Amino acid sequence: MAKKFPSISVKHQEFIKNQKMFFVGTAMREGHVNVSPKGLDSFRVIDENTVVWHNLTGSGNETATHIMESNRMTIMFCAFEGAPMILRLYGTCEVFHPRDKEFEDYIALFPKDSGSRQIMRMKVTMVQSSCGYAVPLMDYQEDRSILSDWSAKQGPERIRNYWEEKNSVSLNGHDTQILKGK
Repeated sequence: MAKKFPSISVKHQEFIKNQKMFFVGTAMREGHVNVSPKGLDSFRVIDENTVVWHNLTGSGNETATHIMESNRMTIMFCAFEGAPMILRLYGTCEVFHPRDKEFEDYIALFPKDSGSRQIMRMKVTMVQSSCGYAVPLMDYQEDRSILSDWSAKQGPERIRNYWEEKNSVSLNGHDTQILKGK
């Protein structure tokens, strides 16, 4: 049975620390709902009601775009190894780009990556755990290095060009503001 909590407990933090991936869900008032899988060493619990994650350059930029209109976000972790559990964090999110002071405040928490695109900071208003009994058991082998390797080969100018071509407009045709002020 699902249980609700007002904050991230120490037990929840340990669970989060042991997960190799998480899922981020966002939506604007209209258009597509976006669910993105995230991996690598890209998630940190700052305190019992604040988390940040490092958003790397990818094929789209939906999460950041959705947050500009409706800052609601759900983050979900599920155990693919060990004891079953699903943990959801509900709250509101802010997006920080390399041009923002807050980006600099948090980027040192993560491994350096040429594809650094945004830092997302979420204020957690509710935590929910549920059984996860139907989540399959899967063995973790290793992180893929393809994205980080690709980003390292691009360099800043080619990353910026990629953002302009692939990340500046959302699926629903909204400006992502990734290049604002550049």
